[in-house]
Amino acid sequence: MPVPRSTGPTGRGSRTAPRRPSRGLLRTAPAAAATVALALAGCAAPDADADRPAALGDDPAAAAAPSPPPTTSPPPAATAPRVGASTPEPPVSIRLPDGTSMRVMAAGTTADGLLDVPPDVRAAGWWPGGSRVGDPFGSTFVAAHVDSTTQGLGPFASLLQAQRGDTVRLRSRRLQQVFRVTSLQLVPRSSFERRPQLLSPDGDRRLVLVTCAPPYVVDRGGYQNLAVISAVPVAEPSERRAR
Repeated sequence: MPVPRSTGPTGRGSRTAPRRPSRGLLRTAPAAAATVALALAGCAAPDADADRPAALGDDPAAAAAPSPPPTTSPPPAATAPRVGASTPEPPVSIRLPDGTSMRVMAAGTTADGLLDVPPDVRAAGWWPGGSRVGDPFGSTFVAAHVDSTTQGLGPFASLLQAQRGDTVRLRSRRLQQVFRVTSLQLVPRSSFERRPQLLSPDGDRRLVLVTCAPPYVVDRGGYQNLAVISAVPVAEPSERRAR
């Protein structure tokens, strides 16, 4: 997968020179649906009226761009029918370990092969080529901007402090499933293309959450790392309670 070329956000107040925010997109490489690979090309949500990013420190533990081309979405990975099982559904919301709930939207790809993460830092993008809520196998891959030049830090910034054992609740229209965090890794942004298992609908059931992480180096394209949070199911999916 190609190395992303972009600029990303830095910490407001931690630098004095203005910086150009990135488009915050995930780049896809042509591949079979079961082995799609993505790489992050920055995480700043596009802001038309700002020229420098929001506050985010360089310690991982503390943690206006033009409109994108028309998007296309791959079909969700097919799964075999299971007797007595719930029909898998796309995720519509996620509850993070700190208790924050976010909308989850399907993130299609642009004409130049980018996964279009929602510009609202309070919303996350789900890769439709992966698994859904209720699927018995594979990765549900969800990404969001870490911050924005005008919106400030996004909820995914809290994931830079995720701990093993924290829980994440993924919801679809009718189903919900709880996952337990097993790891938080900081990986070089340029290495993401060599990790297709993070998005694959094959293998053990898992949830993968991704956002940008420090350090930010302006002359090297912005954020240099990705925070990759992996989680496994605590139990089988269950029906959501009617409100």
